[in-house]
Amino acid sequence: MSLEYSIRKPTKETKNPPLLILLHGYGSNKEDLFSFAEELPEELLIISAQAPYEMGYGGYAWYAINFDAVKGKFSDLKQARESLTKIADFIDEIKEKYNTNPDKTFLLGFSQGAILSYSLSFMYPNKVQHVIALSGYINDEMIPKTISKDIKTDYYCSHGSVDQVLPVDWARKSKPFLDNIGLQNVYSEYNVGHGVAPQNFYSFKKWIEERL
Repeated sequence: MSLEYSIRKPTKETKNPPLLILLHGYGSNKEDLFSFAEELPEELLIISAQAPYEMGYGGYAWYAINFDAVKGKFSDLKQARESLTKIADFIDEIKEKYNTNPDKTFLLGFSQGAILSYSLSFMYPNKVQHVIALSGYINDEMIPKTISKDIKTDYYCSHGSVDQVLPVDWARKSKPFLDNIGLQNVYSEYNVGHGVAPQNFYSFKKWIEERL
């Protein structure tokens, strides 16, 4: 398997279970978002993937974020693209290994994981049907110049209105971008920083349940 992961098998027996892949944020690990798993629908197969770049102290990253006095903060796009390929391959491996429902794949990312979830949905059209992007944004440098007309993915996007790590203004661009290319999406904000408020959790949980 191309990435390490934690798994919660469906607690309700299903022949081809719907799949939910979790992608954690920068400096975290596979156990971080996995705390959501027990609260989510019992028919889901939930897989929490761990990013490939070790940062020490139990932290991992999908790609490096470099701090430069001149350029400010910038992302290592080469690493980001390599991670995207790894995630795409990983999703295929998991689908095959666990015989999941090919029409019900959910990808939930937080922060760096959300940025990659958006990117993956455009770079690999319809590999996932549903994207939950928490506290992230669409990075123009990590999507194709031309977006496929065949994408049928829909999006749940949310952000903290006082996020001090990724400015809410960046996230607010996602809805007009998705509207402009005709993709279904919802966008909401919560009065929190760089994190997931309880109301936010119940909101995306309901969104997932409506699509099972």
